[in-house]
Amino acid sequence: MSDNPVVVGTGLTKIGRRWEDSLSDLFAEASRQAIEEAGIQPQVVFVGNMVAGELDGQEHLGLALEDGAGAFPLVPAFKVESACSSGGSALLAGYMAVKSGVYDSALVVGVEKLSEEPSDSITTALAEAADADFESYYGASFTSLNALLMRSYMKDYNVPRDWLSEIAVMMHKNAVDNPYAQLRKAITVEDVNRSRVIADPIRLLDCSPTGDGAAAILLTRPELAKGDVQVELAGMGVGVDTIGVNGRVSLSDVPATARAAKAAFSAAKIEPKDLNVLEVHDAFTIMAALALEDIGVVGKGEGAKFFHEGNAERDGKLPVNPEGGLKARGHPVGATGVYGAVEVVRQLQGKAGKMQVPRAEIGAFHNLGGSGSHAVIGVFKRKR
Repeated sequence: MSDNPVVVGTGLTKIGRRWEDSLSDLFAEASRQAIEEAGIQPQVVFVGNMVAGELDGQEHLGLALEDGAGAFPLVPAFKVESACSSGGSALLAGYMAVKSGVYDSALVVGVEKLSEEPSDSITTALAEAADADFESYYGASFTSLNALLMRSYMKDYNVPRDWLSEIAVMMHKNAVDNPYAQLRKAITVEDVNRSRVIADPIRLLDCSPTGDGAAAILLTRPELAKGDVQVELAGMGVGVDTIGVNGRVSLSDVPATARAAKAAFSAAKIEPKDLNVLEVHDAFTIMAALALEDIGVVGKGEGAKFFHEGNAERDGKLPVNPEGGLKARGHPVGATGVYGAVEVVRQLQGKAGKMQVPRAEIGAFHNLGGSGSHAVIGVFKRKR
């Protein structure tokens, strides 16, 4: 088996309502950045996307995006879908393709366009990642399902509402410095607590905004990479659980995340305490707290407290989402996992600008699908 792949190029687009841009335009913008930085062409492409077939009427997506973008010569291309963790799963496919030796280089692009349809249509499309028979059929949305998790967590561990609101406040503060972020506006705890109730106890400012965006990573074998400093994709892991929350033993944790973390950290030969920076899938504030616990950064019931004590700030014990996370950077669903991966890579490269975490050499990203049914975690290491 080959050595672990290294990252030779990355690309990001600003997240927002990109009315003037098609899926192919977004794909091309991120891809060109990655290829230009890498100086090599991909031999295969993996596209992370969730709802292009439903909302954009386009399947056979990989080749359609390549052909429409014209950013590089046509190569084999595949769409990878696992709900909101589609981007992370696409990166796993690229990792396996290069590590196995089947391909020398792989371009992974997460892309989603959600601005063309009304909010009700988007909510319905996203709900298709839930249990069709026992959740979405009865009108359960991802907000309401996450509200169950949040209420259970607050009750089981006696967590103050303000501690979860503080997570949203930190994410917005971080996103002010992020040129790619959708919500570059500071907020207060009072703003969160007074915002509109969506599904009690979740309020509007507990929720991440959906948007249009694309992110790209180009992987290759280490002997083909240029430069003195390389960032290695040292290990990846996937964990799964029941698709419906009714099948879970507990609503106060996400076992899929714990399983993914165990596999990724074992492959990368690290422990949670070795991390210098972490990107978690905070589609809702509750998921940020749960992620820290299930990844193993803190014990059960201590995730919200970790944020409350300032440990997740850029200068804290373990900086979490220094670019603003899904909560403020934005959540272009199928692209989200690749955004998190790119952000970790740029931290380890020392290219994060105002968002830079000091002395970052090991980082991980966490990407979640459904209401905790599918989790992907990847570990990156800086190599000299």
